Amino acid sequence: MKIYYVHQYYLTPVEGGAIRSFHLAQGMAEAGMAVEIIAGHNQKHYGCRWDGKVKVHLLPVNYDNNLSAIRRLLAFYKFVKTAKKLILGMEKPDLFYITSTPLTTGFIGLWAKKKWGVPFVFEVRDLWPEAPIQIKGIKNRLIKGLLYRLEGKIYHGARQIVALSPGIKAYISKKCPGKDIAMIPNFSDTVFFQPQNPGTLKAVNQQNPLTIGYAGAIGQVNGMEQFLELAGQAQASGRNWQFNLMGKGNRVEKLKKSKEERRLNNLHFLSFGDKEKVRNFMEGMDLIYISFAPLPVLETGSPNKFFDALAMGKPVILNFKGWIWEIVNKTETGLFHDVNCPEKVLNEIQEWINQGDKLSLAGERARTLAEEKFSKEQAIEKLLEFLKLRNDPKKVLSGLIS
Repeated sequence: MKIYYVHQYYLTPVEGGAIRSFHLAQGMAEAGMAVEIIAGHNQKHYGCRWDGKVKVHLLPVNYDNNLSAIRRLLAFYKFVKTAKKLILGMEKPDLFYITSTPLTTGFIGLWAKKKWGVPFVFEVRDLWPEAPIQIKGIKNRLIKGLLYRLEGKIYHGARQIVALSPGIKAYISKKCPGKDIAMIPNFSDTVFFQPQNPGTLKAVNQQNPLTIGYAGAIGQVNGMEQFLELAGQAQASGRNWQFNLMGKGNRVEKLKKSKEERRLNNLHFLSFGDKEKVRNFMEGMDLIYISFAPLPVLETGSPNKFFDALAMGKPVILNFKGWIWEIVNKTETGLFHDVNCPEKVLNEIQEWINQGDKLSLAGERARTLAEEKFSKEQAIEKLLEFLKLRNDPKKVLSGLIS
């Protein structure tokens, strides 16, 4: 069976960032599918390579988070147009697996379905256009109506839909009653991300301060201003805790300027790196900060670094509610940062330190959660069963991935 896997922002572990598509494509290939990735890259010419058993087509479509809204739209349009041109010269596949964002990748599936009758599965990572409407504050009724119609057309046209969170699944089910939808969130690579000294409690004192780290994108939706606020409150209260920020995005320079203005001596910026550097970074942290801007739509997200933190056996601090917080709260694997009362979470962290093994036990529970509910292998198996690509289905998975 031949599958064309379309993801404009496809990345590999060497490149770092969101590598969900890499692992899912590899899982499909291991199950016997002939998988070809269609992606974009910031080069001037078409490229082609093999990632293991997966063939990767790289289209010359420049994209960066620092692009203006107009240039981003042009990049989305160019990718769809260039991908169609490439596909016309390729062998007809049996299935398209298309992932967002951007939502516009779904137009490739609609086009292929109409032209060849080839079905497509649409994977929804974030709710577009709901996210940009809330983030940008779009109020024009005509524009919003057009965006919602385009969204509905793609959802209705897909044979099946993969949602990355319960909130996303519920949203799509309401728009498309009866649609075959699976909830398969991002996952933990429990083989690569492993704590070197599981269960070991670091003595937190003046010479050996507590460390809180964030690794990932630093853009408008990430709400990293709240991380700085927490660092500022900790410094003002006389705590010697250290806050480390490893990432890239269009808000980095603004945050660095804010750090200088606030004279935050406890805040440190590190350049974003590949998967190995992220692992080394997390290994050195006591707590991992997971952040979104305070918008309801973002509470439906499935942040990669949350699952990496679980695999590394690290307790987390969340600054948003939603399904992720429900899991963290239920399993006692982290704390909530109420941005209106930062002193509360600082006091809770201090209580954990004072109780001796509290941090260590939370980390052990995080690792167990990654292994039992969110492993990469479970996610791949669930996808294969949902797409009916497994001839001899293994036992049906239960729990959170359902």
